[in-house]
Amino acid sequence: MFKNIIFVIISLLFIGCSSKDVETKNRMFQSVDEKDAMLVQKDNKNACTRCGMNLVMFYKTSHTATVEHKEYQYCSLHCLAEHLKQTKKLKNPKVVDIKSLKFINVSDAYYVVGSSKPATMSSSSKYAFSSLEYAKDFQDKFGGDIVNFYKALDIARGDFQ
Repeated sequence: MFKNIIFVIISLLFIGCSSKDVETKNRMFQSVDEKDAMLVQKDNKNACTRCGMNLVMFYKTSHTATVEHKEYQYCSLHCLAEHLKQTKKLKNPKVVDIKSLKFINVSDAYYVVGSSKPATMSSSSKYAFSSLEYAKDFQDKFGGDIVNFYKALDIARGDFQ
């Protein structure tokens, strides 16, 4: 009887600790499953064009832009700002809407800056949303200020001073 009880307890422990549960609990907030990430670069597809960080691991803060007909992907607004400092010719910048995990135009995004969620390449987090409602829901849970892309970009540029 005692062996049966021990067997049931151990079985329940294994069922409760499946690898998917452990992965989800230990994964960084910025990360997504690789199947959910849209990677747009032709060369070095998984790496930020500026710092080399893994784009799947930092997907929720990911941005894209086109420079001279070539599409680049960045792990963060910080890296996009760094590239912008050098080229001044970024076209069609986009950001991941963390609700849908799809890219949206930065001019349509509502950024929550300075939330309690971890930042990428910065001391101040910057997460984007396609709707003000989603941004407010996130802000209610995790704090921060809701700003437009240009204000978020100014804050990101402050990282370089």
